[in-house]
Amino acid sequence: MKFNKTELGNLRESTMQLNEKVIRDFVEAWSRLDAKELAAYFTEDGVYHNMPMGPIAGREKVEEFIRGFAGSWTETTWDLLNISSSGNVVFAERLDRTRSGDKSVDLPCVGVFELEGGKIKVWRDYFDLATYGNAMT
Repeated sequence: MKFNKTELGNLRESTMQLNEKVIRDFVEAWSRLDAKELAAYFTEDGVYHNMPMGPIAGREKVEEFIRGFAGSWTETTWDLLNISSSGNVVFAERLDRTRSGDKSVDLPCVGVFELEGGKIKVWRDYFDLATYGNAMT
């Protein structure tokens, strides 16, 4: 199948809009704190990399990792401040508001998501680990 320049442009724009919707839905899903649901957004071999730490590869390991660090959270709401995409890459600037018992943190983050087939193939999250650690300890 051949596409003309306009059709290719429309196809790329449509793909970017769909990818952005996946990430908007993913950000919203965090408020439910359901590790299984969150891991379902990843490809089977997906990678989650909190940049201050090492990467986690594979949907099952991503689920375990999310369950481990978010298990003590009592509430989280992620405010999506800016979102932009280019091809299969989505950039999402956020303010993650999280509570764990009587402790809370408002953590500025930037997530870079690479998508494949409507799923997250790679997620790199950039944030200051000391901001999180100081607030939650």
